[in-house]
Amino acid sequence: MKVVAVGGGHGTAVSLRALRGLTNDVTGVVSVADDGGSTGRLRALLDVAAVGDLRKCLGALADPENALAQSFEHRFTVGELDGHAVGNLLLVGLLDATGNLEESVRAVAQLMGVTGTIVPASCEGVVLLASTGEGPTRGQSQVARSSSIRRISVEPANAAAPIVAVEALERADVVLIGPGSLFTSVLAACVIPGILQALAGTKAQKIYVANLRPQIPETADFSLQDHVDALWDHGVRPDRVLVDVRSTFARETCSLATTVADIAGRNGLVHDVQKLAGAVLAEVR
Repeated sequence: MKVVAVGGGHGTAVSLRALRGLTNDVTGVVSVADDGGSTGRLRALLDVAAVGDLRKCLGALADPENALAQSFEHRFTVGELDGHAVGNLLLVGLLDATGNLEESVRAVAQLMGVTGTIVPASCEGVVLLASTGEGPTRGQSQVARSSSIRRISVEPANAAAPIVAVEALERADVVLIGPGSLFTSVLAACVIPGILQALAGTKAQKIYVANLRPQIPETADFSLQDHVDALWDHGVRPDRVLVDVRSTFARETCSLATTVADIAGRNGLVHDVQKLAGAVLAEVR
């Protein structure tokens, strides 16, 4: 079975860990629009693509016994390095030296014993743009602070998607969209023109994994249908939705086929890797 997870951040990392339990043919198509924290500081300093979400997703598919993988999330706490993750510095160092984002990610993946493929959603860093009730907003961090997002896009508008990402979507049997922040993680990856076109053309079963709760303020007061409508408004059309049984969304109706399952961890704050894997497998049998 060929599977792809699209999005960014912790949500896509969880999806990748779940899918890795089902097959070795796993691809993560990951947003490079982040501009906050360590990633944002490095982007501002070196004018490079965002690597933070790529770092998290590489860690999700890495060999847990690998020495580099074990230290990849370590953050420095002193001096100018304060707050920077080892993985971010390694990725940015390779990118600064080679100028090639895809090759830098591939090189790190080999060093970490990654099973599967991690690929950026675009061949270069992009800036997230949003139309909101307060007017135009620029940059992922600023967009995430809005509670009235109407539409997002990226700059440059013609940002190219890596061929590897497009081909993975085209040949996939299953595509997981999300979970994660709807506009600043999930759609930030999906709206890259080549990714959007590949999602529209794939014959894979496309499953939207809903968040466990609204993302405040980004999707404050959003219903499950509001999430689906936002995806459709941007040209992303899942076949069905997967919702946790304890989520408020589980009690709501939706225009898409919806499966309610126990897929959250004990604290109800994050998805459980094993439960999510089982729910996805049940959907595709």
